[in-house]
Amino acid sequence: MEFIFSPIWGFALKLTLLLVSMSSLSDCYDPLDPNGNITVTFDTLKWADGGYVARVTIQNYYQYRHVEKPGWKLGWTWAEDEVIWSMSGAFATQQGNCSSFKSQTPHCCMKTPVIVDLEPTSAPENMTEDCCHGGILSAWAITPSNSFSSFEIEVRNLEGNSYGNKPLNLTLMAPSPGYTCSPIEDADPTVSSVIGGRREIQVLRTWKSTCTYSAFLAKKVPSCCVSLSTFYNPTVTSCPQCSCGCRDANPGTDSCVREGYSLSQLNSDKFDIVQCTEHMCPVRVHWHVKNNYMSHWRVKLTISNYNYAKNYSDWNILVQHPGFSQNTTTYSFNSTALPTVGFADEVALFWGITYYNNELLQADDKQLGSLTTEILLDKDSKTFTLSNGWAFPRRIYFNGENCEMPLPDTYPMLPNGSLSQKLTHSQFFLILLCLTVKVLAIWL
Repeated sequence: MEFIFSPIWGFALKLTLLLVSMSSLSDCYDPLDPNGNITVTFDTLKWADGGYVARVTIQNYYQYRHVEKPGWKLGWTWAEDEVIWSMSGAFATQQGNCSSFKSQTPHCCMKTPVIVDLEPTSAPENMTEDCCHGGILSAWAITPSNSFSSFEIEVRNLEGNSYGNKPLNLTLMAPSPGYTCSPIEDADPTVSSVIGGRREIQVLRTWKSTCTYSAFLAKKVPSCCVSLSTFYNPTVTSCPQCSCGCRDANPGTDSCVREGYSLSQLNSDKFDIVQCTEHMCPVRVHWHVKNNYMSHWRVKLTISNYNYAKNYSDWNILVQHPGFSQNTTTYSFNSTALPTVGFADEVALFWGITYYNNELLQADDKQLGSLTTEILLDKDSKTFTLSNGWAFPRRIYFNGENCEMPLPDTYPMLPNGSLSQKLTHSQFFLILLCLTVKVLAIWL
């Protein structure tokens, strides 16, 4: 029987390939932060007895992904028999076997050392410039001055008159897995200014590696979800069911706790103990369209923490919405607009005010941890509408993680007019996509 390749099969094949490519890109590449990465730089400062002294700098270039507690861990493999003779500003987690060194014991003799940051309260003699943040790196768009950390190492036991080889297999935990680092390569020597900027000096040698994050490699389920509501419709669109994975909801579980269950019986060593809900997410972001004025409209944004064992310090929320192209006033949160490439919709970043609400507290027996703000946006008469879900965000990120959004057909609609509204191109494509998937499911 001859197979006939009809036009609809051709369309279905193209659509399937598009869906696969979109899924892969969303896991491994963030289109809202295309240049985001963590760069690790090895600068050789001077040659030492049988080795060299280098400054290692970890720079976070992610706009809205920060490194939180317990902080980063940096590892690599030595190319030969190098050892870390001494360190300042950080330390190796294991010393290893240094029995071959008789006169003085090196700091670390491991072939694959793992380095962690010192705390800010460390002794001054163990610290160096730009070190000791407890492994925490701020997001680049929020606090650039706290987005990097440095430490110094003295490397010895080089073979012959060698100047040393580049380390291999760089690894980064920040603090979770999911980061992939490129091979360490030669780069232009780092240049810095002295004498008030009147003179430039450069290091002897620079090596660099770039590390990028992938939720797919981290094998993480979503950590947040989005719910929606409006002033013109009493319906509340909840987070999709099992947005962050389904869990057992029995009293003895370590990951989900029913309301009324005694928190004193929980294992306090766990950091993923959430309240049992239909969405099962540690964090929920709620977007409420509150008011519609002649020249403005108002949104209430609420972040709720369902985790019984974890506070979120220096949190941030990223929202993609075309309304942010107009003047915006945010109450109670800091905010800034981020540049976008290839997107018609604008992107706004929100984060807490230091010493006021920069920490999202954990839930307790009586209530959830919660923070809220109101956002006042100017109207663009050419684009503003309450129809067809325009007033709702296109996507939301919490601490750099993409939150699960409800399906568009569940959005609160305008009363007595939802069916008479003219479909937009995006809605038409979405309906066509759903119909195609259903047809494929029947045929296959």
